[in-house]
Amino acid sequence: MIPAPVKHKFFTPGVFILIILALNGLAFLAVRFVSGIGAVTNLDNVTPWGLWIGVDVAAGVALAAGGFTSAALGHVMHREEYHVIVRPALLTAMLGYTFVAFGVFVDIGRFYYIWHPLIMWNGNSALFEVGICVMIYLTVLYIEFMPIVTERFIGRVNLPDFISFLNKPIDRALRYIDSRLSITMFIFIIAGVVLSTLHQSSLGTLMVIAGQKMHPLWQTPILPLLFLLSAIAVGFPMVIFESLFASRSFKMKPEMHVLSKLGGMIAPIIGIYLAFKIGDMFIRETFKYITLFDTPSIMFIAEMGLLVIAFVMFISNRVTHSPLGLFIASALVIAGVLLNRINNFIVAYNPYYNPVKYIPSFGEISVTVGCIALLVLVYRVVVMIFPVISQDKEDIIKKI
Repeated sequence: MIPAPVKHKFFTPGVFILIILALNGLAFLAVRFVSGIGAVTNLDNVTPWGLWIGVDVAAGVALAAGGFTSAALGHVMHREEYHVIVRPALLTAMLGYTFVAFGVFVDIGRFYYIWHPLIMWNGNSALFEVGICVMIYLTVLYIEFMPIVTERFIGRVNLPDFISFLNKPIDRALRYIDSRLSITMFIFIIAGVVLSTLHQSSLGTLMVIAGQKMHPLWQTPILPLLFLLSAIAVGFPMVIFESLFASRSFKMKPEMHVLSKLGGMIAPIIGIYLAFKIGDMFIRETFKYITLFDTPSIMFIAEMGLLVIAFVMFISNRVTHSPLGLFIASALVIAGVLLNRINNFIVAYNPYYNPVKYIPSFGEISVTVGCIALLVLVYRVVVMIFPVISQDKEDIIKKI
């Protein structure tokens, strides 16, 4: 199998639905930038963050972890058979972190000050560490994607007649970039893995600092470790989910020979996360809060239930060798980690003297859904232009 642009029609009924959702989100974004953040959200001075931070940023960072986990597996550990998933995982991570950076930009009240952390450093701030690592890692991801761009256009630069004189200079520039990156790429791969572990855990540090504002079911000194482990746990399921979804969308045969092996690695990782999570609850004696059956306890039970069910499913060889079983089990892990981030940043976080319970507005939901729809559309465009998804040579020839 070799990476190649996907030959498939772009517009489908599903794509039209995504376009409508994206346009709806963009409309509310326009209102947000023209009239201010209060015109679209239910945030106020007491509730400083909500859906955009909980989902767009915190959950987005976790769900983009497939980039560094697959890079570590394929390149750092030299597991050559997994190289077919590295490029799609890299693209998902690159778009995911772009989505995260945009989410931060949208959520900041004075969005035009987003550049401040670049020159106003605060080494004592956990949030600064998260921000600077995300910015550097996003840059690293785009650099890692450059060889795919050069592979697509080297020898194929064909600009219109009035600027055709630029064909050779651009081709020479692409060849030079490709030759330099082939020598230095290992530096960026290692940097990407290291940076990811740093900011994934620092998001947990941010919530540790919240102290008693956090519900006891989630507030623990080992939150940085739990955030890192949960991000690692969702990395491979996200890769599997994306691969199976893309295969179904483009009517291609799923790469089960790779995905099944990948699925076999997930149960131990989830098991380690659950062991730390449950062990911490025993040590802090927080099980009593589950029996209250209030909103936090129900959300905690739902979060843990999703991950436990996924753990049991991934133990089964029947599940890991079934496309549908893998898809459902991976979706459960993704939902569990998504719910974990929502719980930590929205459900568990309760500022003092908060007279109103925060509920996301329709505008907030529309922007989040619209950005996700836009991300999927961009992914579809990119894989149809660049050699990202590996395909059988015979299938490529047939489509040509």
